[in-house]
Amino acid sequence: MADESEATASNLSPAEDTGTAPRETETLNEPAPTPDEPLEDEEMPLADHIEEMIKRLAVVIAVAGLVTAVALPFSEQVINFLWYNIIPFDQLGEQARPRLYHPLALVLTELKVASLAGVIVALPVFVYQTYLFMRPGLYPHERRYYLAAVPTSLVLAVVGVSFAFFLVLPAVFTYFISYTEGAAELAFGLTKTFNLILMLMGYLAVVFQIPLFIMLAIMMGLTTRRWLADRRLLFWGAFLGISFLFTPDPTGMAPILVTLTMITLFEGTLFLLKWTDR
Repeated sequence: MADESEATASNLSPAEDTGTAPRETETLNEPAPTPDEPLEDEEMPLADHIEEMIKRLAVVIAVAGLVTAVALPFSEQVINFLWYNIIPFDQLGEQARPRLYHPLALVLTELKVASLAGVIVALPVFVYQTYLFMRPGLYPHERRYYLAAVPTSLVLAVVGVSFAFFLVLPAVFTYFISYTEGAAELAFGLTKTFNLILMLMGYLAVVFQIPLFIMLAIMMGLTTRRWLADRRLLFWGAFLGISFLFTPDPTGMAPILVTLTMITLFEGTLFLLKWTDR
């Protein structure tokens, strides 16, 4: 009987002999998530993605609206500051004073100025909300890039507005004066003049995000410096077309200045990345 018991015990499989051993072995053999993997990535229904995206955009719009409301009481002071520092009064004198051609011109211009402040502040908020939307599927190093991009976006937007204020707009209006000199008496309507001023300021605030977009795309592996450099002429042509499309200046002066700015930012970023492995 003892021999039969020993034979029966020897014929038992490992699973029958120790019921928990194989389960422990399977647990030990499961691959642990590496630090470079997105730990929170999981499948979501399309409707959930759309709902979350709408919520993120609502936050951006709410911030822009709040800043616009706060800036609105100070809009008239901002209008006077911009007008008397951009329009060349040394050449025109009293002729450079703003003209109102309909009763709501001043109110609408104040609203546009406040809206520009809202757009500038909302730019980094948009970058951050984009990061939160994409965060579950991002690798840890990609998350660091996005978080660093938030303050960088605000700084670049301020630099873009300053560039428009100190360089582009004075050059454009000086050209306008020389363009019409001797042909007719020049008068600056408040609405149309500020449309151009705010358009260029807001446009250049976005244009100066080009280095940030390029850096993020390369660091996240979406593209390479070599790929962008090989297609630089296509980008130059796109910059020219976009500038003429969104810059309200039929003389072509402002679109050309904006195009040159975009090309300089594009090429400058590629030059700084020249000695990297990307």
